[in-house]
Amino acid sequence: MALVSLTNPAWLTGSSLVLNAWAIALLIFGLVMTLRKRQPQGDFTDRIIRFGPMFYSIPLAFFGMQHFALFDQVEPAVPSYMPWPAFWTYLVGAALIAACLSILTEIKADLAALSLAAMFILFQVMIYAPIFIQNPHDRFSISDPLRDLSLCAGAMCLAWTMSPASRKPRLRWLAIAGRWIFTAAILYFGVEQFLHPEFAPGVPLEMRMPAWFPAHVAIAWFAGTVLIVGGLCMAVNKAARWAAAAVGLAYVLLVLFVYIPMEFAHPSVDVSGELDFVANTLAVGGAALLVAGTIAKRLD
Repeated sequence: MALVSLTNPAWLTGSSLVLNAWAIALLIFGLVMTLRKRQPQGDFTDRIIRFGPMFYSIPLAFFGMQHFALFDQVEPAVPSYMPWPAFWTYLVGAALIAACLSILTEIKADLAALSLAAMFILFQVMIYAPIFIQNPHDRFSISDPLRDLSLCAGAMCLAWTMSPASRKPRLRWLAIAGRWIFTAAILYFGVEQFLHPEFAPGVPLEMRMPAWFPAHVAIAWFAGTVLIVGGLCMAVNKAARWAAAAVGLAYVLLVLFVYIPMEFAHPSVDVSGELDFVANTLAVGGAALLVAGTIAKRLD
């Protein structure tokens, strides 16, 4: 299937125009803020890890803008027992955008990351736990919360990384807990890639690979291998820093060579649409790099 042109009307109308323009603006701003920082004097792994905050935070701001541009799709996710669902929808959207800007500018980034971790934990209790109780045999009732837990893990690791030196010893548990949460999540994701290669790779959510996409089974198996090997290395603490960075790089490659072509072929900014999957995958890749940034260099 030929890729659509940027002149396709689907790109140029309503919420699609707003969200695509917002995504491009975030990418430009994130690159400027990242590249203006001092270049690390380490190896290739250090240079990849440098982009972790950008890859992690930009998708969060995209999700935040969805709360405004796609309000009718997002508001139903607010639990029915909570009053004023419109208020919470807009508040969470604004908080996600503010957290992204805080992380990219490094202004109170540690507090922003802690707030994000708390938000993702609340999501587990208020949204995902009831869904899992009602549908314990639905694999997506496990994948969805694990996706948010992997993002929570990234926020925990970032909170420790950005904390003042005087507080780092007391907050080391954040990095340790974040590493183990992320490890568990990607090991599950990796197994799912082999069990269900017909679904989009990286984060096993409810999107099947289109029939026109070449070698999608091989891509799923490649992703599954990277995630399982990387997760095992992190679990046994062997080349753990390199493994976490490799997982992050694999997710970025999936964004570039799988999800962006899918978005061009079928432009969709809807919740659970193609551009949403671009953001999901990039965010988890960024979380992997944030985890890698907390692992000390060592000779394994």
